[in-house]
Amino acid sequence: MPGMVVLGRRWRIASDDLVFPGAFELFIRAVWWIVTLVLYTNHKGRFDCQGGAYLHNYLVVLLVLLAVIILTLCAIVYISAQGTIMNPGPRRSMPALVYLRALLYFPEFIWACLGAVWVSDNSTGCKPAEVGAVIGAVVSSWIILLSMVVGVLVVFDPLGSQRPGVLPDAPLGMRDLESSESSQLFYTAHTVASRVWESRLRLLCCCLPQDDNHRAAFSSIAQLVSGFFLDTDLVPSDIAAGLALLHQEQDKMEHCRDPDEVLSHSPSSPIREDLEVELEKAAHFMQFAAAAYGWPLYVYSNPLTGFCKLSGDCCRSRQAEYDLVGGDTLGCHFTSILQSTGLQYRDFIHISFHNQIYEIPFYVALDHKREAVLVAVRGTLSLKDVLTDLSAECENLSVEGVSGTCYAHKGICQAAHYIYKKLVNDGILSQAFNIAPEYKLVITGHSLGAGAASLLAVLLRSTHPTLECYAFSPPGGLMSKALADYSKQFVVSVVLGKDLVPRLSIPNMEDLKRRLLKMVSNCSKPKYKILMHGCWYELFGGTPDDFPTELENRREEVLSQPLLGEESLLVQRSNTYQSLSSDDSPSHPTHLPLYPPGRILHITEDGPARRSAHTYRAEWSNETSFRNVLISPRMIADHMPDVVLHALRSLTREQPFALCPAD
Repeated sequence: MPGMVVLGRRWRIASDDLVFPGAFELFIRAVWWIVTLVLYTNHKGRFDCQGGAYLHNYLVVLLVLLAVIILTLCAIVYISAQGTIMNPGPRRSMPALVYLRALLYFPEFIWACLGAVWVSDNSTGCKPAEVGAVIGAVVSSWIILLSMVVGVLVVFDPLGSQRPGVLPDAPLGMRDLESSESSQLFYTAHTVASRVWESRLRLLCCCLPQDDNHRAAFSSIAQLVSGFFLDTDLVPSDIAAGLALLHQEQDKMEHCRDPDEVLSHSPSSPIREDLEVELEKAAHFMQFAAAAYGWPLYVYSNPLTGFCKLSGDCCRSRQAEYDLVGGDTLGCHFTSILQSTGLQYRDFIHISFHNQIYEIPFYVALDHKREAVLVAVRGTLSLKDVLTDLSAECENLSVEGVSGTCYAHKGICQAAHYIYKKLVNDGILSQAFNIAPEYKLVITGHSLGAGAASLLAVLLRSTHPTLECYAFSPPGGLMSKALADYSKQFVVSVVLGKDLVPRLSIPNMEDLKRRLLKMVSNCSKPKYKILMHGCWYELFGGTPDDFPTELENRREEVLSQPLLGEESLLVQRSNTYQSLSSDDSPSHPTHLPLYPPGRILHITEDGPARRSAHTYRAEWSNETSFRNVLISPRMIADHMPDVVLHALRSLTREQPFALCPAD
């Protein structure tokens, strides 16, 4: 529901969010009260020490204070559990209870101070159990008070006094008169939110140089992040509940899907033969894309032996070999690449682990097995890479011979231009082809590296018409439709399961936001039940709960209209409100659509997703299959490079043409 308004400002917590924290504190207070009552009952009339009378009064008042707090917490938990996310009526008394609970912190603070004074000055001669009980009460009070302060800081919304509210019900003419004022209020809130997010980014990245590139990145990322949920009145727990509902809804739809809808190809068909060839090549080149991550991924993939295998070579001076390779900042990275790929150091032309915003590591090597000059680009591994990922504005990318509008993801496009200049202007590719002139050019990468590799392939295509690119788990919002169609001639993208990154784009995220709004608005269960069942479902599986959701007993055309509950969650005059209010509005008219690169090879699990042994199947797919974000525990795991490599090796081992990679 909308954030709770207390002390004249909105907070990042709703009136139905106090069930779990209230129940947890209630349990602690109840145990505390029982222990204190037992101590008082057993020692009543026998407080014979110096401060015995003081201790007697202290325990009596403490019991009364704890009883009042327990009763208040019972009321808070009970009231917070009433109603639904979009029906806060039964919880209308929650702000008053919050005020009451806040007031009770003052006598508790005073009593904790008095208890500390008694222990310090008047506890001489008292029994250890009595002194220990008071010390425990004082420490418990201070811990709870400190936790309260931390909790207030967590749920504090710096935009609470600036956030535009929803216009109250009013005649249409009155709302038209207020349109200009509402738009100005929304613009002001967006400006303030951008400044807040930019300050947060500067604080988070305080260790990075504050040059023009970083300042521009902070500004563009702040604009993107601040505006995403600004036009909705959601709190974090609403989003979590919506994600839990959406995951279960998507699983129900998947279980009900007709098996005949799954594409299948006969083993003798040309499509199947092409698929098998590409799978074998993808499994081969994925090991080079994974090796580009250097020693961190190598140690992660080999936790027991990784350090031992790298330690000797890392400590040994290999300056002569580095001089042959070229590049900079090698250290253990070079050793791990040698271990991962099985190549010799003489096979490497250039290795660079230089890393800045828009400048990502890569290496160039000779792959004699495939007779290729291989360029492998590293994916996201540092905070600078994250800033490159999040610089998601569109940037023009002129490509000769491509008809249509050509643009791409700004951060990844600049990273591709950086590598292009290094390869061409510094003569790295010329050096490689002087050594092996008959070899072809192959570019590969994973995640951010896959996006940069795809755009780099587009830039080099005119001078290397036979080049190939293998992009593993590439970003979904990468290039324009014209460039995506053009790249299908030479780029193969490999996507595993429900990987989040190939489905990430601004339009897809806007679509996810609208779906969350519908889910939250239509569910008739209390939020705490949604979250409890959602956690159980994510951890242990089971049957999706039969909560009323956006797709039950509703036609698709009806779902395009905003529900009453959604309107109450949206700021009117905002893009999200307008897109839900009209049938012909795009998902987000201010952002150009971006697509994943090349032909898409989609690898999915055969059988139940939660079993320990995974079996996979592969099929050709297209960009329309990645227009929706799929909520799943596997959405992050399926993106990991070692998991993608395992899936590809599993597929190729099971085929007659099995590739036998060197361990």
